[in-house]
Amino acid sequence: MKCFSRYLPYLFRPPTTILSSTCHTEADIISTVEFNPSGELLATGDKGGRVVVFQREQETKSQPQRRGEYNVYSTFQSHEPEFDYLKSLEIEEKINKIRWLPQQNAAYFLLSTNDKTVKLWKISERDRRPEGYNLKDEDGRIRDPSTITSLRVPVLQPTDLMVEATARRVYSNAHTYHINSISVNSDLQTYISTDDLRVNLWNLEITDQSFNIVDIKPSNMEDLTEVITAAEFHPQQCNTFAYSSSRGSIRLCDMRKQALCDTHCKFFEEPEDPSTRSFFSEIISSISDIKFSHSGRFLMTRDYLTVKVWDLNMENKPLETYQVHDYLRGKLCSLYENDCIFDKFECVWNGSDSVIMTGSYNNFFRMFDRNTKRDVTLEASRENSKPRAILKPRKVCMGGKRRKDEVTVDSLDFSKKILHSTWHPQDNIIAVAASNNLYIFQDKVA
Repeated sequence: MKCFSRYLPYLFRPPTTILSSTCHTEADIISTVEFNPSGELLATGDKGGRVVVFQREQETKSQPQRRGEYNVYSTFQSHEPEFDYLKSLEIEEKINKIRWLPQQNAAYFLLSTNDKTVKLWKISERDRRPEGYNLKDEDGRIRDPSTITSLRVPVLQPTDLMVEATARRVYSNAHTYHINSISVNSDLQTYISTDDLRVNLWNLEITDQSFNIVDIKPSNMEDLTEVITAAEFHPQQCNTFAYSSSRGSIRLCDMRKQALCDTHCKFFEEPEDPSTRSFFSEIISSISDIKFSHSGRFLMTRDYLTVKVWDLNMENKPLETYQVHDYLRGKLCSLYENDCIFDKFECVWNGSDSVIMTGSYNNFFRMFDRNTKRDVTLEASRENSKPRAILKPRKVCMGGKRRKDEVTVDSLDFSKKILHSTWHPQDNIIAVAASNNLYIFQDKVA
């Protein structure tokens, strides 16, 4: 199990909690991170199949600064390693995605998935226990009915608070290929799960049946030209979803049009500049993440070098393009040789859709202000994130004379990377995962 240590960096200024493993193994590497819709809970999944849920501290008059801190709320094993005997294939326990459902009652619900199976988990609190059973003792042993001479009314007695995680549904056997994304519909009744060639629609209450709504598998696999990399439902329109491809295109589909959404309603793709075409063009144009804005008006995509914002009413080109690490364009050959060019970076909006964030190498993450067009590079590291200290912007120089606070391209550590991140739905609080560490940064605290 993980060893948890409290640490207080902070974002623009970090109180943060870092989830850290002192005995670092492959299973401890964080593979997904997600705030729930209210931002009170934060869930992480790792390669060991575990889910750790953090809860936000409540503000008190004596310690108002604790409002931004997150502490461990629940830890449970979501997935176990399996073996497909029919295909002689090992199925990893790694958690690929976590998606929260909007809270309907006192309990919390989340979906978690590995390569093949999606599970619906219920996280609930219990601070009372029933006592005074007639047919069993307090320790649970069944009593001899002949010894029962009177009837008792069971009562609920206060007990220590317990947080229980229970698997309520298991959705399996619907994907031939690895699941890369899941998305909950705004109707709160359905969700989609996506693999390389198909998108399946599930009802949350039905585990043994799903509907295939996108299938791009050709009759001859040699004719395959692209794969699906991510898919997401529109935040307000329950009939609309979008999926991206490895060729850099996005398709917007309407489920009202037909049952099988192989024909799209809108097609978003930026024409390639022939002058910049190279051997790596198709690889770096592959979209690794896709996110609708909270307003539903825009669509954000992340490829290897850029983040693009698309207006749903303009298909021919992106509305905005932000260079994440353009200084790596000259190092694509070495990045291809060490497989870094296939890294899948995520991107997120802030609560007002005015700022976007995405990760990079050397544990750097980038923020772009859509209004002022300013951008900043920050670093998530234990050395640079001291308690209550303001994070200093970092700069990467291309060559020539290097200033004191700058980092050269050749000195970047490509084994340290921010692939997974999430932004609080209302506040300026972000969570970024760097290997086996979770950093939670927040805006300046008074």
